[in-house]
Amino acid sequence: MPLSEQEQRLLDEMERHLLHNDADVVSAPSGDRTLSYRNLVYGALLLLAGIGGLVVGVILGDVWGIVVGVIGFAAMLGGVMLAVTPVRRSGPAEAHTRTAPKRQDSSSFMDRMNDRWDRRQDGN
Repeated sequence: MPLSEQEQRLLDEMERHLLHNDADVVSAPSGDRTLSYRNLVYGALLLLAGIGGLVVGVILGDVWGIVVGVIGFAAMLGGVMLAVTPVRRSGPAEAHTRTAPKRQDSSSFMDRMNDRWDRRQDGN
């Protein structure tokens, strides 16, 4: 269902306002630290192992249960810390050799999305 003229004007105004006011947020560099997928996976696995240890500790119930429960809790805490700790990004000289081929155009994600939007609007 197509948008009415008022809705289209409102949407255009919102887009202009967003691009004008939040362009610095979109284009701002995020620094040299980022989350690692490997660390996220290892952290999630460690978290699950810690939950398992905590459950086993509750089942055992005696002194060994307390020990296993504390170790499970420490594993859970370590897994979360590992998952959310950012790692330093490799510099241009240390680029990964197995990455996908780079695009020829160096336009940003938002520029490509705006181009796609414009092409879609021109086709209607």
